[in-house]
Amino acid sequence: MDRIDAMQAFAAVADLGGFAPAARKLGLSPSGITRLIAALEDRLGARLLQRTTRSVTLTDVGARYLERVRRILADVEEAEGSAEGERTSPSGRLAVSAPIGFGRLHVSPIMSAYLKRYPAVTGELRLSDRIINLVEDGVDLAVRIGHLADSSLVARRVGEMRRIVVASRGYLRRRGEPDRPEAIATHETIQFGAPTAPPDWRFVEDGREIRIACKPRLLTNSADAAIQYAEQDGGLTQVLAYQASAAIKAGRLQIVLEKFEQPAPPIHFVYPTSRLLSAKVRTFIDLVIESSHWHFGGA
Repeated sequence: MDRIDAMQAFAAVADLGGFAPAARKLGLSPSGITRLIAALEDRLGARLLQRTTRSVTLTDVGARYLERVRRILADVEEAEGSAEGERTSPSGRLAVSAPIGFGRLHVSPIMSAYLKRYPAVTGELRLSDRIINLVEDGVDLAVRIGHLADSSLVARRVGEMRRIVVASRGYLRRRGEPDRPEAIATHETIQFGAPTAPPDWRFVEDGREIRIACKPRLLTNSADAAIQYAEQDGGLTQVLAYQASAAIKAGRLQIVLEKFEQPAPPIHFVYPTSRLLSAKVRTFIDLVIESSHWHFGGA
């Protein structure tokens, strides 16, 4: 059994609601379609279609399998078209995932520009701070900030992101500017992160990591809330550079302990190894590199 042929037969039956119309579409006999579907079901060990004398419907397993089959067939079609030189411009659906704040500020403008440049592409931008499974969620490309744990993904580094400590000028005039990480113990702090995250801030000196345990006055999972409270003289907070960049440029916050910062975590685009780098994905990454500067220094 050729699995691609069997998948095409299955998708055609599901789309057209019967074996006979699927056979006509694919230029096969109804018995040939039946054999392909039966072999596919045998291989999977599950029934994909419910057959009656009047109709053919998907089982629950078949409905879930059909979603993945459509993605596989679309990838095959795009790969063949690219190899044969038949496509000169990207087309179809492009799903991109990114963290909420970073996506809103930096990925959304790229998607807008991309769709204007490539009118045959339909875009889908999913903003979430949850790490998703790209294959299961049907996502072509994701932005990840930080060191990657999932080695099953192909990664393309496109920048880096400093983690910085900031405070308002009013707070620093009142309490003094810390000159070493250990001085944080005498300061009021604002903890940004998940409630279950350890309340320690990490620094480095001469290649040695320094961890400072904090007892925050405010604990929040919102970077905006942490920055707003810091702007109101609430204390020190540690955030990603892009999150505080507007407040720093406006003079509402300033960076402290800069020389003790850890090396900036990378920003990557990631996509599944099971997929060829499609024209859509390649041109989206190219547009980011061409038009954006994702090397964030905190100012």
